[in-house]
Amino acid sequence: MLRSLWNFVKRHKKKFLFTGVFVGGVYLLGKYAQKKLRDLQEREAAEYIAQARRQYHFESNQRTCNMTVLSMLPTLREAIVQQLNSESLTGLLKNRPPNKLEIWEDLRIISFSRSIVAVYSTCMLVVLLRVQLNIIGGYIYLDNAAVGKNGTAPLAPPEVQQQYLSSIQHLLGDGLNELITVVKKAVQTVIGSVSLKQCVSLQELDRYLGEIRQLVEQRSQSGELETDTSRSSLCWYLIPNEESTLASQACGLTEKDVTTLKLLNETRDMLESPDFNTVLNSCLNRGFSRLLDNMAEFFKPTEEELNQNGTVNSLSNVKLPLAKIIPIINGQIHSTCSETPNHFVQDLLLMDQIKDFAANVYEAFSSQPQQLSAQ
Repeated sequence: MLRSLWNFVKRHKKKFLFTGVFVGGVYLLGKYAQKKLRDLQEREAAEYIAQARRQYHFESNQRTCNMTVLSMLPTLREAIVQQLNSESLTGLLKNRPPNKLEIWEDLRIISFSRSIVAVYSTCMLVVLLRVQLNIIGGYIYLDNAAVGKNGTAPLAPPEVQQQYLSSIQHLLGDGLNELITVVKKAVQTVIGSVSLKQCVSLQELDRYLGEIRQLVEQRSQSGELETDTSRSSLCWYLIPNEESTLASQACGLTEKDVTTLKLLNETRDMLESPDFNTVLNSCLNRGFSRLLDNMAEFFKPTEEELNQNGTVNSLSNVKLPLAKIIPIINGQIHSTCSETPNHFVQDLLLMDQIKDFAANVYEAFSSQPQQLSAQ
C-alpha cells in the first residue's frame, strides 16, 4: 500500500510541487498583504491624529489671537486719545474763550481724525496679529511635534517668540504716529473748508470718509502715489521697514536675533502679498461701514419730520450741521476701541476672509520645518 502511494506521488510529483508552491505563495502573499494593510492603517491613524492635533492647536491659536486683540485695545485707544486729545479742546470751549472759532476748527480735524485712525489701527491690529500669531503658531506646532527627536533645535525658542511678537509695538508707536499725521492731513484736505454751519447728510458724510480713505490709502510712505495696487500702501504702519531692521545688524547679533529677523522678513513678505492687501481692504470696508452705521443712529428723523407732509423721510433726507456731527464722530473711538463686549471688533473677527487667511498662514508655516533654517 505504501508502494502504491509512493508511486502515485511520483507520477503526480509536478502537480504536488506546483500545488505546494501555489499554497505557499498564497500564504506568504496573504501575510504580506496583512502587513501592508496594517502599516497603511497605522499610517492613516497617525496622520489622522496628527491632523487632529494640528487642528486643535490651530483653533486654540485663533482663540489666543482674539483675546490678544481685545487685551490690546485699551492701550491702542489710550495712545490715540493721547495724541488726538479733543477733551482738552472741549474743556477750553466751556470757558467761552475769545478764539472760540479757532478751537472749533482744531476740534473738527482732531475729532474726525481720531475716529478714522481708530478704525484703521484696529483693523490693522486684528489682521497683523492674525499673521504674526499664526506664523509663530505654525513653528510652535512643529517644535512640539519634534519633541524627543535627537539633535532637533527648536525653530522658535521662547526668547525668539517674545522678541518677534514685541514688534507689534511699531504699530502702537512710530507706525501710529505716522498714520495720525497722514490722516490729519487728509481730513484737513477734505473737510477743512466745510463750514461748521453747513448741514451734512449721512450720504455726504459717507462721501467725505471715502475721499479721506482714498488720500490715505493711495499714498506710500514717501508721500507719492502708490502705483502697485496689489501691495498695500499701509504696510509701513504695521512693521518697521527693511532698511531700519537691517541697520540694527551693524551691532553684533546673536543667533536668536538672526532668527527673529528671519521671522520679521517672512512677516513682511506676507504683509506685502496681494492676499493680505485683499483681507485688510475687506476689514477696512467693514470697519468704516460699521462706523457709518453707528453714526446713522443720530440721523434718524424726529416724529415731527416723520409726520411732515404725511410722508416718511429717509435717512438720506436728514441733515445735521457739521458742528453737531463733530461731537458725535468724536465719541466713536470709545465704541471702536472699547473693551468687551466690542461689537466692532467682533464683526472683524467673524469675517470669513479673516478666518480663511489665518488658516492659510498657519498651514504654510506648520508644514515647512526647514523654512527658518534654510534662509
